[in-house]
Order: sequence, then C-alpha cells, then structure tokens
Amino acid sequence: MKSMRLITASILLSVLFISSLAGTTDQNKKLIMWYDKPAGNWNEALPLGNGRIAAMVFGDPAKEKLQLNEGTFWSGGPSRNDNPLALQALDSIRYLIFKEDYRRANTLSNQYLTAKQLHGSKFQVVGNLNLLFAGNDSYTEYYRELDLGRAVFTTTFKVNDVTYKREVFASQPDQVIVVKLTASKPGKLTFTAGFDSELQKSVKAQDAHTLEMTGLSSTHEGVTGQVKFDARAKIINAGGTAEISADKINITNANEVTILISMATNFVDYKTLTANEVEKCINYLAPAEKKSYAKLLKDHIAAYQKYFNRVTFDIGTSPAANATTDSRIKNFSGSFDPELISMYYQFGRYLLICSSQPGGQPANLQGIWNGSNNPSWDSKYTININTEMNYWPAEKCNMSEMHEPLIQMVRDLAETGKETAKVMYNANGWVAHHNTDIWRITGVVDMANSGQWPLGGAWLLQNVWERYLYSGDQKFLESIYPIMKSSCEFYKDFLIEEPSHKWLVVSPSVSPENTPQGHRSALIAGCTMDNQILFDLFTKTIQSAKILKKDEAQMVEFQKILDRLPPMQIGRLGQLQEWLEDWDSPKDQNRHVSHLYGLFPSNQISPYTTPQLFDAAKTSLIYRGDVSTGWSMGWKVNFWARFLDGNHANKLIADQLRLVATGPGGRQGGGGGGGTYPNFFDAHPPFQIDGNFGCTSGITEMLLQTQDGSIHILPALPDAWKTGSITGLKAYGGFEISISWENNQIQKIEIKSKLGGNCRIRVAENVVFANGSVLKPAFGENPNPLFYTVKVKDPLISPEAKLNPVTLKPTFLYDFPTQAGKTYTIVGKKI
Repeated sequence: MKSMRLITASILLSVLFISSLAGTTDQNKKLIMWYDKPAGNWNEALPLGNGRIAAMVFGDPAKEKLQLNEGTFWSGGPSRNDNPLALQALDSIRYLIFKEDYRRANTLSNQYLTAKQLHGSKFQVVGNLNLLFAGNDSYTEYYRELDLGRAVFTTTFKVNDVTYKREVFASQPDQVIVVKLTASKPGKLTFTAGFDSELQKSVKAQDAHTLEMTGLSSTHEGVTGQVKFDARAKIINAGGTAEISADKINITNANEVTILISMATNFVDYKTLTANEVEKCINYLAPAEKKSYAKLLKDHIAAYQKYFNRVTFDIGTSPAANATTDSRIKNFSGSFDPELISMYYQFGRYLLICSSQPGGQPANLQGIWNGSNNPSWDSKYTININTEMNYWPAEKCNMSEMHEPLIQMVRDLAETGKETAKVMYNANGWVAHHNTDIWRITGVVDMANSGQWPLGGAWLLQNVWERYLYSGDQKFLESIYPIMKSSCEFYKDFLIEEPSHKWLVVSPSVSPENTPQGHRSALIAGCTMDNQILFDLFTKTIQSAKILKKDEAQMVEFQKILDRLPPMQIGRLGQLQEWLEDWDSPKDQNRHVSHLYGLFPSNQISPYTTPQLFDAAKTSLIYRGDVSTGWSMGWKVNFWARFLDGNHANKLIADQLRLVATGPGGRQGGGGGGGTYPNFFDAHPPFQIDGNFGCTSGITEMLLQTQDGSIHILPALPDAWKTGSITGLKAYGGFEISISWENNQIQKIEIKSKLGGNCRIRVAENVVFANGSVLKPAFGENPNPLFYTVKVKDPLISPEAKLNPVTLKPTFLYDFPTQAGKTYTIVGKKI
C-alpha cells in the first residue's frame, strides 16, 4: 500500500525550495497549479503542448505515463461528405417549412441533405510513453505542478532517503517533448521505458537509446485510415547502463536521464498525405539531440514567454491560495480565492499558446489533447459556437499569432465549400455547415436537427474580420476580402423570400441545436442568429470593399440584400425572439443561446445604441438560467459582461469553477450542469476546451470592451475585485491597454498606440493625462475607421411585450489623437 502524506507546513517549505531550483520565483508562484498526489485519471493529468505535439503527464512515481497526441493524426484520409441528392428535395423542404409541416421537412432533409455516410473524422491518439520504476510504489513528500509561467511540468517525491525530480516540457523551437529525470544521489535512476498504442503497427528498440513506434489511423465511416505516424524516444543517460529488453529499454543505476520524444505523420495538407513520416520524425529529433538540456529548456521558455508574458492579471490573493489546486476548485464557491480566477484566466491563454501555433492545425474541441480513439463528438471542429469560442481570446488577450491556424482553416473551407455550395444548392460562393474536420468537410453531419445549419463558414468570418479590426493590416484584409465576398455570393443565391413579410431568409436552417418547445423538428427558416450573422457578413464585406476600393457595383447588390434581411424581434415575454415566430418559452434552458450572438461576440446589441434590444436580450438570458454545460457558462460570462453586470459575470465564473468529479459518483458536492475538472479543464461534461477559452474571453470583457465605437475601460468590474491590475490587453485600432484600479476606481490607464489615429475611451469617472492635461469630451462618430459602427434596424416589438427601462451608470467619453509607437498614460482625477 502506498505510503502518502498530506503536505504539512514543513514539507510545503521544502517543496517551495524544490520549486525554486526549477526556476520559480515568488512573483510567478501564483501561476503554478500544484497537487499532492499523482493523477488518478486523464482529467487529473496535466497538459503540455507546442501547437503540433502534446502530452498529458500523470506524474505517477512508479508508473509514469505520457499520453501523446500529434495534431494531424486523424482517422480516415482526404474526403468529402456532400449529399449529391440535395437538389432533388431542396425546394420541397422549403415549401414544407413555409407550410409549417416541419416534421415532413425534417424527414426529407435527413434523407436528401444530411451526409449519407461520412459525418467527420476523429482526432486520435498516437499512444503512450511508459516509464516503469520498480520499488517506487512507496513514496513520501509527493508534489506535482504545472508552471504556467514557464510551461513546465515538475514532479518531486521521496523514496527512502532519495529525492526524485522529473521535469517535462513541449518545446516549440525544437519540436520535441523533453523529459529530465534526476535524483538527489548518484546511481539511483533505474527504470524501463516503452511505447504502446491501440493503433500501433510496430514497436521496437532500434538501439539501447532509441525507441520507435509506428502506427496507422483508424478506418471510420467508410474512409480507410491513411494517416501514418512515427514516434521516437531518444533516451540519454548520464552514468549507469542502457540495454535493450525486447521492445523496451532498461536504464540501470543512472545519475540523470534526458528523454527526447519526437512524433510526425505523413500529413502535408487536407488534400495530401505524401510526406515521409519517418524522415520528419528524425529531422525533428536529430537537431535536438545536439543541444544540452539547459539549452533546450532556455529556448523553450523564451519562445513560450514571448507570447505568455504579454499579459499579466492580478486581483489579489488570500490564504486559500495555499491549498492544492483541486482543493481550491472544490472549495471555491465557499471561499474567497481571487488568485484562482487569475490563474484560471491565464490557464486559458496557456492552452491556446500550447494548442494553436502558426503553421499547425487549429485548436479542436479538445484543443490538442485527447485520450481516446473514439472521443466525444470525434473531437472535431464544431463551428456553430465551439471553434469560434476557442479563438475569442486570441486578439484581445494579445495572442494574435495563435489565430493563424484558424484563419488558414477558413481559407481551406472557402475552397472545399465551393463544391458543397454547387453540388447541394446549385449556388455560387462557398458554404460550411455546423461541423468540419482536418479534411475540411463542409456538408451536413449528424442530422437535420443539428447539422442543417449553413452558417458555420459565415460565423468563422466574424473571427477573421476581428483580426483586421485589432491589427489594421490592410494587406491581411485584402487577402481575406475575396473569401468574405464569396461567402456573400453564396447567400445571394441561397436566400429565399419568406411569404409573410417578404424578408430574405436562410432556409432550411436551425437555431443551433435547439428545437422550439412543442415542435418535433428544429428545422425552420430565418432564425434570429442567421439574420444577425448575415447582417455582420454583408455589412463587413461592404465596408471592406470601401476600404479596398473594390467592386462598387456588386456592393450595391449586397446592400439591397442587407436591407431585406429580417430585423430582430421582441416577443410577447419581452424577450429577444430566437425564431421568426414568437415561439420562445420561459422554461427553455438550452445550453445554446444562439440568438444572443448579436450581443456577443457581435456588437449589434448595446445599452447605448439599442436599449430595447439590450433589455430583451437580458430577459432571454435570465430565462435561460446560469448553470449549464461548462462552455455555455463560459459564453454567459461574456454576455453578462456585455450587460455591464460584473457581479453576475463573477457569479457565472464561480458556477464554472465547480469541481466535477472524475470517478464514480458524478459531481463533487452534487448539482447539475458543467464545471471544471481537477486539472482546470472545462467540463461540458465531458472535457471540451472551449469553456476554458470562453471564460478567459469573458474575464477580459469584464475589464475591457471595444464596443459602440469606443474602448470601454472596466465596463463590468465586480464589487469583489476591489483592487487589481491587468496589462497588455488589445483593443481595436492597434491599441494595447494596461489598467490598474483601487477600491473599484481607476488608478492608471496606459495606452500604447501601434497605428496612431484617434483613441476614444469610455470610463466611469473623470480622468486626466498623467501630466495633468485635460482630455476632451468625445462627440459624434469616432473618426478612427477601425471603430466604424453600423446602425441595426429597429426591432419589431410584440404589443404584449413589457420592456424594462435601461438604467446605466454615468460614464465619460473622451477622444485624443495618438501617434504610432507612443504610449499615453491616464490617471484618475483626484478631487
């Protein structure tokens, strides 16, 4: 039986000493997730990644396991899933929808529009590197950490009188996972190393220092597995001996050991699988072998901190921060632990840096971490909310480079989606539905009730457009403009006139994954989210054409389409209607809140410009409730931030930071909905990474919003966050913002201007420049073109609706000119 002890005060001191040896300082201890026992399952293991390869590290003294992923290792191979029968039934389905025969329309849609066989490929597991240490079952003084400030995993423990230490990191510059094993006494490292995988083709020890495993992805839904992988572990021991034992390597009596893990596949791009995976794997490994461990670690930390250190966040600490991370999550609702919120925020940034790097694949439903060859929802790209949510923090949290894989995927989809548009709908342009995968499928997956939603590509273009607003990069805009215009061309052909108001609507479609209560089919025409997304798409495409001075005549056509889109509507309950008809139910607590897209991530709904819609959206969200799946609660943090209600947003953060049990028995402490696993992963449940990213975005929105043509400073600061600071956030127009506050009032704002131009800020109190100069009040439209705003149509309001007056706290709106490269300091005005 294992001899384990809870860490006492004296042991904690020794642990902190060990941490200091690993490079930890007092300043960044608040970025350390730590535990007093090994991971008992996958949702307790800790994630490492470099955007291409990844590991979940368990930290077991006797049976260490590194579960390995490679971003391009997916089932199947290049494939499509368009249903060639679609045109035979499209007109009939539309006719039935307008005749309100939704069940029959749903039946035909499943028969003629939904994919016949392929519903997407699966993100799969390369395998495990196992390190077996005989005699390590009895250990004491156990400690395990993930240092978010350095992206390094560390485990320490004692066996008899020897202290053992393991460090692991995934190097982006060297493209290998590095493991360092040390002991406090010489000759004490003895273990057996071996690979295993459900999908392995071969495992062998090439020599006494090199393990190799090869494998092939699964065949899935009729598509033969074609992705080959090669994985290697180079084991470099100082002292002791290394010898082959069948397909494993035995290390005996070493002083220290470094293990370099390399993985590669034959993937070139979504169309091509012609790379030599063996050569790729060796080419990653060989240069890394020539570097010392110290050099590998130094280069890794420098590359990681280039992104991570751009943003700091501090809202204070408390004695609760002395407990283990899993205990802090478990106790969060009943304790005051602001440092857990700041660490959770930075964990979201950590995950995006580790799962999405230029040149790689976008973060999927589980980022780049997956422990099953049959993961939930195939761990694909669900583009009716989840993939978009993954990238909400990218720009505002100063990680623009991490956006590049998603933008490249949109470029790919704009190509594959052309065939779907033509084959299924006889339309020009391109379209993608609610799901895609590494092969960039764009047809309808799953079933009509969820999959018949042809707006996935259009929503992704919202993310792409945001990249331009933050950067002001016109070359980038010029490169994406044809994709935006092509998407508009699809809807120009696809939109159909509805009979009652003669509006142009999307049909068939759904309000993502929600069915009106009392209906047996979700299939409809003209749902609110579709209209909001198309408002954004056409508005921004027209604006792009003006900036680039292109296609003036075509934009006149697009404007006519824009003018015929349905307005938003306020229903009998005072709610923002989810559908064209007033079907909303106050009992509907679906996890999707799709009709509030116009509030966030879009900015069509605002307390300052559309107060009636603002109130109606708030009513809708109150009906939806708070507790839901993990990712839904992450989205709601953003909503409540946009409602300028920091206390409610903070309550949603607490709801999300509820510990979800990882073994039998369900949630720790009972209750329904999602939450957070012991390793900080978001629990749908099961694990979905979008909730992590959504909450990080929401916390940012509480502190900084670019909305209504201005930069709103501390728009939704909770009462509980009395004193704090955040540095390095980004706003539209190329501005970088740092804020500090005390007693819930602004102390200092620093604004770095990358592009120059007018800066307009909204604040809750009088402020002045640090030199005492007065800021000028702002009037009219912001002259900075990156803050361009568009008026939405007035809503149609049910005569039964009872709207609440929108009462806002007074704010001050200021303008000041900026020069590129200069920093402007603003302070609270002392009275």
